[in-house]
Amino acid sequence: MKNATEAQPIQTPVLPTMGLSKWPQIAPFLPMGRETWRKMVRAGKAPQPIRFSETCVAYRNEDIHRFLADPLNYTQNAA
Repeated sequence: MKNATEAQPIQTPVLPTMGLSKWPQIAPFLPMGRETWRKMVRAGKAPQPIRFSETCVAYRNEDIHRFLADPLNYTQNAA
């Protein structure tokens, strides 16, 4: 039986390769804040979100992985 005071192992966040993720799921992987990300999306320099409602958007994980692989040369239609 483990002692309750033992430290739990730290789990590293993992972004799935498929599916959709909202900002809180992708934020740990991005070297910028939410507003900078939003400006990059509007400028076409980051993946475009899928809008579900006025306040709910999500991003394709495949697009996020492609962006993270080469953020300076990312283009929306490269897939």
